[in-house]
Amino acid sequence: MLQTFTVNWTAMAEGTAHDYENLDALYRDHTANLLVPHLLATFKMLEGPTLGYQIDRERHSRQSATRALRNGESDEFVVAALLHDIGDVLAPENHSEVAAAILAPYVSDETTWVIRHHGLFQGYYYFHYLGGDRDARDRYRESPHYDRCADFCAAYDQNCFDPDYDDLPLDEFVPLVNQVFAEPKRHWN
Repeated sequence: MLQTFTVNWTAMAEGTAHDYENLDALYRDHTANLLVPHLLATFKMLEGPTLGYQIDRERHSRQSATRALRNGESDEFVVAALLHDIGDVLAPENHSEVAAAILAPYVSDETTWVIRHHGLFQGYYYFHYLGGDRDARDRYRESPHYDRCADFCAAYDQNCFDPDYDDLPLDEFVPLVNQVFAEPKRHWN
């Protein structure tokens, strides 16, 4: 949609229903056309330094998604596996929460929970080597999503650093990303 509408006010409190209906249409069109390209551009920013691993974070994420796809996971879970570390680009200290916030309107509560907590659950494999508690994830033992998150880390995260794994190229996942992000399942209102 070409932008053919501009409000005549400078404070949102002055807007009318007509204004907000038009603004909403412009916003939805903009989002429909640019959300996935922006996500994929951000994802590509994971390319680069390996930070001591044998592969970079972009390839790690593709391996995660490839394994999920090959294991017959749902489309939303495959996309979540692909994007689980996308928050590293802007928020390395809380990357899991950022990735979950991006996914939340488009995926189930379970998938959102898994991605939100995967950083802590992944710590099971290394926290104890750094003086931390590898069982820190157990504070969530009562969650109905605990096992799913532990399984995600075991099957699609901790083991996805293999330079010899035949992971799929990003282009293979683009149709799934478009499908999952086509329409929010939940809205803020």
